[in-house]
Amino acid sequence: MTELRNLEAELTRFRLRLLVVALVMLGAFGLLGWRLYVLQVLRHDDLARQAETNRTAAVPIVPNRGEIFDRNGIVLASNYRSYTLEITPSRLGRPVDEAIDAIGQVVEISPRDRRRFKRLREDSRNFESLPIRMHLSDEEVARFAAQRWRFPGVEIKARLFRDYPLGETGAHLIGYIGRINQKEKDRIEDSDDAANYRGTDYIGKLGVEASYEKLLHGTTGVQRMETSAGGYAVRRLVTQPAVPGESIKLTIDIRLQKMVEELYGRRRGALVAIDPRNGEVLALVSKPTFDPNLFVDGIDQENWDELNGSLDKPLLNRALRGTYPPGSTYKPFMGLGALETGKRVPSTVVMDGGSWTFGGHTFRSGHALGPVDLHRAIAKSSNVYFYQLANDMGVNGIHDFMKPLGFGQITGIDLPGEVRGVLPSTAWKRATYRRPQQQKWYAGETISLGIGQGYNNFTMLQLANATATLAGGGVHHVPHLLMAEQDPHSGQFHANAEPAGQSMGYKPEHVATILRAMVAVTQEGTSRGVFAGAPYLSGGKTGTAQAISVGQNAHYNAAKLAEYQRDHSLYIAFAPAEHPTIAVAAIVENAGFGAAAAAPIVRRVMDYWVAGLVPSDEDMKAVERGQAGPPIGTPRRVTDLAAP
Repeated sequence: MTELRNLEAELTRFRLRLLVVALVMLGAFGLLGWRLYVLQVLRHDDLARQAETNRTAAVPIVPNRGEIFDRNGIVLASNYRSYTLEITPSRLGRPVDEAIDAIGQVVEISPRDRRRFKRLREDSRNFESLPIRMHLSDEEVARFAAQRWRFPGVEIKARLFRDYPLGETGAHLIGYIGRINQKEKDRIEDSDDAANYRGTDYIGKLGVEASYEKLLHGTTGVQRMETSAGGYAVRRLVTQPAVPGESIKLTIDIRLQKMVEELYGRRRGALVAIDPRNGEVLALVSKPTFDPNLFVDGIDQENWDELNGSLDKPLLNRALRGTYPPGSTYKPFMGLGALETGKRVPSTVVMDGGSWTFGGHTFRSGHALGPVDLHRAIAKSSNVYFYQLANDMGVNGIHDFMKPLGFGQITGIDLPGEVRGVLPSTAWKRATYRRPQQQKWYAGETISLGIGQGYNNFTMLQLANATATLAGGGVHHVPHLLMAEQDPHSGQFHANAEPAGQSMGYKPEHVATILRAMVAVTQEGTSRGVFAGAPYLSGGKTGTAQAISVGQNAHYNAAKLAEYQRDHSLYIAFAPAEHPTIAVAAIVENAGFGAAAAAPIVRRVMDYWVAGLVPSDEDMKAVERGQAGPPIGTPRRVTDLAAP
């Protein structure tokens, strides 16, 4: 009986265990069925999309960058394809230096290549592909490809490279492209253009390349590829081609630009030429200059140190960022201000005795001119006349008249990096200085403003812009470089729409009075020698600006000063006098009197643009040495010049 009860108890436990197992299995199948329902029904669309993504890869197609031309169709920036050898550090599987040493046994890796790679790596992330060798020959490509298996993380890529065929000519205005650094990458990722820059490694860094980056870049395409489980491309599925960037034509005449840069020689300075009829910039020169091709592949440390450490500052765009006292080139604008504000009439006569004393301080003129009216004061460059005028107008009166002319203001040119300079006022001084004694404006400080000295500091672009407004009869145009855009499909250039000029509201007779006085400068005044024999009539004004202050009882002696302490030579001009088509402002740093260095360069610019003449080789060398007056030798015709 006992055995029978034990057997029944054992069967009961067995049935219970069997029931538990059955329930567990039923629950497991239920969970499996639910999971299948979730995957195949509820998440079907999402998982199908993910599966498609795992099966395909979207590869960006970087568009060809648009080219840059001058106004006559001469190529300033173009593209070419070449092979590069690139390293992705995170995929190497060994130290980077060790990998580079091994690569160097297959293709040549120079010390410059190593320095450039090191600098690029400092500005990049570990998973980015960085070039270790540029411009591989076909033989080097074949040699490395045969041993590719030895170098995981190292690839040969066909890259589109930017080329600046004219080298240093126009470098500051054309600019250059360079590899995107981390700061720029973050900025692009946060912008609306992030998708359009997938796969792009280079962007415009300076000049026109930077200001018209979006136009030149184009629209990135996409290629969808079917991939294997290992991530390798199997076949192409869909291709959306890239749209090339638009090529652009600039207002610059690059032959004029090149000629001016050669005329400066090894001297420092800047020159800006503008068409007063529409604001087109015809030349924008900054000397010394640099070769933008150095930056395309990533400049090496040696060249960077040479450029960045030079006392001549070749990387400084002096036309946009160099600020200088305008010297006597300010006088025509002061004269116009006197007429417009009613502080003078053209016939007002002032006695110029060679100096003027105010508040116990004697302001020298350098030469006594006797009685002068406004016309003679500009033609003969009377300091005394403008000392007294500045005192009568007052610092704030001068400021209020000069500000609309663009002095101390951003002109709005389509180039990055323009600086404002200084157009002084009592409010400016209070905002600039901290100590109350420094914030106070003294009456004597106003006097030197009248002859373009004191706190006045402007760019050559501002000076040329104001000269163009004056030469244009008081109509202002925003200076600009873009002339036309090329449709990437049709290849046709379409002229850029230029906004209408803005009248400054000056009385025509006042403008005419100033322009006549400036013409007299070239006929009987301080630049008559330089412009002798010109086949056209022009107006101008010489200027000499102090680089350092000279004490009241001290006499300026250039021979006793270091080169960087000597006066600057300036000249502004327009031509032809009757209907001006060009206005120019130029400075030659530390070169002395305006008629000695700056005016001869401007004369050659006018000869080129108005008369179609190019200096003889003999004349070019004389100007470079700063030993030129009117042109010498037999000039050439512009039409006979070959493209640079």
